[in-house]
Amino acid sequence: MDILSLLNDLLFDYTLRTVALGSAVLGIVSGALGSYAVLRKQSLLGDAMSHAALPGIAIAFLLTGSKISLVLILGAAIAGWIATLIIMSIVRTTRIKYDTALGMILSVFFGFGLVLLTIIQKRPDATQAGLDKFLFGQAAALLERDVITMALLGSVAIATMLVFWKQFKLLSFDPDFGATLGFPMRFLDVVLTTLIVIAIVTGLQTVGVVLMSAMIVAPASAARQWTDRLGPMIFLSAAFGALAGVSGALLSSSISRLPTGPTIVLCVSAIVVLSIFLAPARGLVWSWFRDRRNRGRLRLEGMLEDLYSLALQHKDPGHAHPVSVLRLMSADKGGVDNSLRKLEEQGLVRRVKSEDWALTKEGIEHARQIIKLGVGEGQ
Repeated sequence: MDILSLLNDLLFDYTLRTVALGSAVLGIVSGALGSYAVLRKQSLLGDAMSHAALPGIAIAFLLTGSKISLVLILGAAIAGWIATLIIMSIVRTTRIKYDTALGMILSVFFGFGLVLLTIIQKRPDATQAGLDKFLFGQAAALLERDVITMALLGSVAIATMLVFWKQFKLLSFDPDFGATLGFPMRFLDVVLTTLIVIAIVTGLQTVGVVLMSAMIVAPASAARQWTDRLGPMIFLSAAFGALAGVSGALLSSSISRLPTGPTIVLCVSAIVVLSIFLAPARGLVWSWFRDRRNRGRLRLEGMLEDLYSLALQHKDPGHAHPVSVLRLMSADKGGVDNSLRKLEEQGLVRRVKSEDWALTKEGIEHARQIIKLGVGEGQ
């Protein structure tokens, strides 16, 4: 299937359009709010809350007998919020560390949820069929009303984030300073965590509890490679999440029997890998080029310093010296000839004889500047 056909289906095919819109909403909300979890080093919080939401879904169904997405999402949100409060209480009142508390609550709540699902599946009526889609997600089953519900909840979460923008920034980077300014940091922590819970539960039907943590962590991790500022990071994280959602929906529609949720996670993982390699600030490729350029610059500066130190032993600073002496002085003996050629191209050294080299006037001045800077940094 070519790109034009995919775009045509995206615009006019009801099922694909609905799935793509729902996935985009999921990516935007989880990407924006997941940035705070990543910055606060709480990446596992998304994993714990998504697994803890499972018993809330089951209990909501047992109490109401309804499979309406808003009812099940509300149950998931309550369960995830309770699990988060328990984790925070354990860390605050005991010596148990944060990651240990996360693992405990994740396991207990998820196990409880699986037990409830098993009980529901054994009921004589057939209305419980399909609840297990919250385990791994079933994006293809999204309806227009589901997308509207996700969009409304996501809009509330994003709007709240914007209202508390300054407070959440303090909470993420310097909560102690925020407390000295009089902000209720513990309350703000609960509010931010509640918003992350909302972001998680809106995506459970799309990617499931098992994979939802990736949608919280991955877009923000990719965006962090590109910027050091909170605003651009949140914007990029939301954009990466939306791109992964739409890409996953398009790929799953074009390949037979390819599940949408895992495909979305694979797409966002690909974005993370590309960001790790190609981001200008922290990308491995650009870091390799910078390191190589810096090593080359240091070799050239070292060669100038060697020539200048030899020149100081003579009355004439432009006195020529054999390349064999320079090789003995250089740690990088194999790169001496190449460094001399580059310095000659820059007009800093000149060849006197076939094997003798001397500094030019510009080279002498440049070498003095290098030594002066080195002395200044040493002090």
